[in-house]
Amino acid sequence: MEKLQYISQGHTRKEQEQNIRKALDHGIKWVQVRWKNASENELINLCEVSKKLCSEYQSICIINDNVKLAKSIDTDGVHLGLNDGSIEEARIILGENKIIGGTANTLSDVLQRMEESCDYIGLGPLRFTSTKEKLSPILGFEGYQEMIDQILEKGMTIPKIFAIGGVNLEDIQPLQQIGIYGVAVSGQITNQPSIINEFKALSRFKTLTRLAQCPQKNK
Repeated sequence: MEKLQYISQGHTRKEQEQNIRKALDHGIKWVQVRWKNASENELINLCEVSKKLCSEYQSICIINDNVKLAKSIDTDGVHLGLNDGSIEEARIILGENKIIGGTANTLSDVLQRMEESCDYIGLGPLRFTSTKEKLSPILGFEGYQEMIDQILEKGMTIPKIFAIGGVNLEDIQPLQQIGIYGVAVSGQITNQPSIINEFKALSRFKTLTRLAQCPQKNK
């Protein structure tokens, strides 16, 4: 699984498409199409274009929140917020081969997502971000560290957690030291798509010390 996601940004369909194109041109391999205030027709059109573009660039395309749209367009998967439907139902609709991610903000959210067997968890926010209207409580590095510690204390394997919410390039290594799998980035990649290669280079580095000590998840 890729360790760097680009979450699309833009106020109009044209801006969204341009930003996705730029990210793909600069080497992004995972796009999450996220456009909260779009009309239904505009969102469908953007997702259709995004899926075609991602296919051309051999990149993953998932849709934020909309399981039916992900099914009808046959994207690579969907990402669901805590109030955006059931992971289990999404799995039934989309099938076993599609990627299903889930949002989390607290330890109980993370444990719920692990129980639901989603493919990855988007945990955040790391810090304040203006890209999300209803921001959950900010975690900071300390919040991530505390959650990873508690998961290990419960004898569980750390799941594939993506840090999200105000993530910047300089956050990669400290997050990996904590045990975070990857990052989902919106603003910095939108504003500076050429930074993608730096993100990818840092993401290839992985501190395995803590992960190697993790016991297997209790059955």
